[in-house]
Amino acid sequence: MISLLSPGRFPVSRRRFLVLAAGLAGLGLGRAGAPAPSAGADASVEGQELAAQLRRQPPPFNTGGWLRRREPGGKWLPALPVRLDVYEDPPGWRAVYQVFESTGAVLQTLVVHYAADGSTRYEFTVLEPGGGRAEVRHLSGEEAALPFARSDFWLADLGLEFLRWPQQRVLRSETRKGRPCLVLESRPERIRPDQYARVLSWVDREYQGLLRAEAYGPEGRLWKEFSIGSFKKVRGNWLLKQMEIRDARTDSRTRIEFDLEIPG
Repeated sequence: MISLLSPGRFPVSRRRFLVLAAGLAGLGLGRAGAPAPSAGADASVEGQELAAQLRRQPPPFNTGGWLRRREPGGKWLPALPVRLDVYEDPPGWRAVYQVFESTGAVLQTLVVHYAADGSTRYEFTVLEPGGGRAEVRHLSGEEAALPFARSDFWLADLGLEFLRWPQQRVLRSETRKGRPCLVLESRPERIRPDQYARVLSWVDREYQGLLRAEAYGPEGRLWKEFSIGSFKKVRGNWLLKQMEIRDARTDSRTRIEFDLEIPG
């Protein structure tokens, strides 16, 4: 088995209360009572404050699980083992995503480096089946609109790149999954034909956690929708058991199911 992990520092505690894992899933509900932006503030000021709060939250845990993809025709492909590890790398951190063959060999590795100033950089490694030659690419946020493990998740989705776009605006308050939320609109500096032009996020007002996101293309059409799935109570904490992203253009979808039996 080829391992591309190079921990360097030490892993973030596995016991932290979390809600999302993997990139879009990297925002945990671990900040109960965190102040929501003031209701009377300008929508753009609120949006910048909220996006900054979300950017400051590192992906909160280390875990493994399964990546399952359903083709547009409805057929589910064989599940692939996946792993997420988060390492403190002061003054920032890094998240390492790996997907494996059934034999245990690494197929792809994505390392998202989060700097203290909120910027990101991506290191994407693809290995030939059987542990052959590796191709390593170093990407900026704009260049990271590439699928991870042939799934519906882009590298930029896993890095929550839309939270770093210059235009952030709170549109309204709305209830989602029985929780009071703020609806955050994110827009990039420039619109490109092959990338998102607008993302709407539903953010839990109390916990500052992402519950849902919708990504739209340049023509205003819905491209993708992300939602959290079921939860499981582990050692007194409610943890996310499943998350899903759907490509609205093809109706393909990718589901990540997490192993929550985390040893102490």
